Amino acid sequence: MPKIIVAECRQEISSFNPIPSRYDDFSVRFGAEVLDYYSTVRGEVGGALDVLQAEDGYEVVPTYSAESITSGGTLDRADFEHIAGDFLGELEKAGSADGAYFALHGAMGAEGQDDPEAYLLGEARKILGEDTPIVISLDLHGVVTDGMLEHSDAIVIYHTYPHVDFYETGVRAARLLISILAGKAKPLMGRVKIPALVRGDELITETGSFGDVVGRAQEMEQHPNGLGAGMLIGNPFTDVPELRSNSLVVTNDDRALAESWAAELANQMWTHHEQMQVPLTSIEEAVRIACRTEGTAVLMDAADATSSGASGDSAAILHEVIATGFQGSVLAPIVDPPAAAKAFAAGVGGTVRTTVGGALDPRRFKPLEIEARVKLLSDGGIRSESFGSKWSAGPTAVLEFGNCVLVVTSRPVSLFDRALFHAHGQDPKRFDLVVVKSPHCEPHMFADWCGRLINVDGPGATSANLPTLGHTKCARPVFPLDDDVPFAPEVEIYQRARYRHA
Repeated sequence: MPKIIVAECRQEISSFNPIPSRYDDFSVRFGAEVLDYYSTVRGEVGGALDVLQAEDGYEVVPTYSAESITSGGTLDRADFEHIAGDFLGELEKAGSADGAYFALHGAMGAEGQDDPEAYLLGEARKILGEDTPIVISLDLHGVVTDGMLEHSDAIVIYHTYPHVDFYETGVRAARLLISILAGKAKPLMGRVKIPALVRGDELITETGSFGDVVGRAQEMEQHPNGLGAGMLIGNPFTDVPELRSNSLVVTNDDRALAESWAAELANQMWTHHEQMQVPLTSIEEAVRIACRTEGTAVLMDAADATSSGASGDSAAILHEVIATGFQGSVLAPIVDPPAAAKAFAAGVGGTVRTTVGGALDPRRFKPLEIEARVKLLSDGGIRSESFGSKWSAGPTAVLEFGNCVLVVTSRPVSLFDRALFHAHGQDPKRFDLVVVKSPHCEPHMFADWCGRLINVDGPGATSANLPTLGHTKCARPVFPLDDDVPFAPEVEIYQRARYRHA
């Protein structure tokens, strides 16, 4: 019976976050634990397992899963070696295999290792052999590299932003792997490098111009010889040598089609790239707008977005709220372990004098001195509103001072939905101003009901004001870090030797 190995290693980092990620920032599972977890969570691995287990005649062997609890800073060297050792060690324990599916991210980064995913793939090749088909999936924010393309048979990419197709991406990857094993597919990949780093509302696939590019890619996948297509826009906060956008298509041994499609997608993306930058409003102006907004004003502080790799400890908007004398009610999240510890020492109903902000990234963020009442304490265990994933914010306190309510966590968690607020008794709809530390959320989370949504130009490791971040490694020139960036599509072809004609 043909054996298929399934493994996962997913993390997205910001090179500009000074706090290194550690092993404890990952949820790690081995063997049967992977099956148990993904039986209820709609992730890539869950989608792939559902397809593979429904297919008669295959032995499916989940080996290992390391999934970051949220994005963060560059992964510590020793901790990456720990994860890589487990990932590869479990592959060796599984023995020989006929095929493999790996759920990766593409924007991981470790101390001393700019391309961790390519390293894992290269070492996996040594274990599984050059002729074993390996299909991988990547976040569309992945930084696809030469090494990833050289060591994989095919790459499948998310199609949605905000991301709502984790499960479906796993399904597509598993179906492609089955086609390869059945001898029905000989994948050939075409890639075009696009010198652009993009952000903003135009990337929302339901409403923005990026959705037109993705829609064309989905049409390509419906072609008889279309095995996969998509656009990897990279993660502009992961400063690595191969950072850029890339078009990527996978055809069934059709080089001419791959060349045509990869160039078409790249040209379509380049046509729109200049408008793929988010208009930002200064913090001062954003708070002034909030003062005259009917209903809830949502201030999107994407520069401190934990789901993008920031530290989450900015109090910059709170400083301005107080300085302006904003009279409405305010709700905001913040990562501040010392403040949470003081709240636990004071107990529910107690009063705590502390600072909030700047606990992790004091170079960027100024602390705010407060005297607050402790409204609630928790262990920080929450479940994602979007996908049901279990997250841990560590010891968490809800503090109230003046007209402000803060949800103070001991560790960062993703804030692309309302789970942290709801789990701690806070309904954003009941506040006049809500700070949301995410670049985008699904529309029903905030945009569909709020009075005004404002993208704020604040400090942080994930600022959409990209030229302010200080890239030093990525290839230049690249938009928008440089002016007058030239572009002419050049298609590169990747195909494993086992599929090539004699």
